[in-house]
Amino acid sequence: SHPEVSLTVTPWSILTVSPSWLNPGASVTLSCEVKPSSAGWRFYWYKAVPDLSKNSYRYELLPESISGTVQDSIIIHGQKHTAVFACRAGRGNPEDFTYYSEPKFIWSAGQCVSVLSLSPDREQHFTSESVTLNCGGNSAEWRVKEIREINKLSLEPDCSYWGKMSGSSCTINSNWSHQAVYWCESETGEFSNSVNITVHDLLLVSPVHPVTEGASVTLSCRRRGENKLSDVIFYHNDKLIQNDSRGELKISAVSQSDEGFYKCEHSGEVSPQSWMRVKGEVLNTLISCCMATF
Repeated sequence: SHPEVSLTVTPWSILTVSPSWLNPGASVTLSCEVKPSSAGWRFYWYKAVPDLSKNSYRYELLPESISGTVQDSIIIHGQKHTAVFACRAGRGNPEDFTYYSEPKFIWSAGQCVSVLSLSPDREQHFTSESVTLNCGGNSAEWRVKEIREINKLSLEPDCSYWGKMSGSSCTINSNWSHQAVYWCESETGEFSNSVNITVHDLLLVSPVHPVTEGASVTLSCRRRGENKLSDVIFYHNDKLIQNDSRGELKISAVSQSDEGFYKCEHSGEVSPQSWMRVKGEVLNTLISCCMATF
């Protein structure tokens, strides 16, 4: 008879985060699921800190989960900045662990000690247009990262592979329409604010950074080679809000109800949509730091 061979398959963990785009100071829920599904696990929660030398992340256990949690979810209160989390589960004595989950981002567009700025300063850009992303902060070394599926961590290398990195600036030039999120990471563990960039032929020009309540803002529609378009239709959350000869949408005093997705239409072509964030004046003092520490 042949000896029996048993194969042990190490379970893996799947992390979900909600919300994935953050209003600074809000609570964030992390949930961890073990596959294949089984009982008796304790869950461990980690923050991911950039490791520039290896183009990866190292995991640091969150203080509240030193001994693990019986619950498969935890709530993090008062999160103010972009952060990356991961989870895994363990059971038995000695404890057997699942694989780590893929890291998941919680994005914040708020201003930070380390700030990602754009030139030209807008979220939407024309194809074949050169765009410079500049990392500003106290660190001497930065990398610019890109992710094209918001809910899945991109393992693409940093700007030095798909753009041109010079000091703390990354220059990109894309020949095809796409959407991606960009952010900066430093050798000291800082994350910058996150910027959602869309490349297309018809653009909605809108603020890159959150707009303060009470401020005025102007949105416009642009096509390559044309300075100003007329007869433009504007939409807010897919609802038509302006349809006349003006090429601009002016909001004289922004309120919280103005937050949402905007897009424009010209001659039957529709621009990509961009999210305009509105922040209260109190939040200006809250959004202070994007250090990957708590």
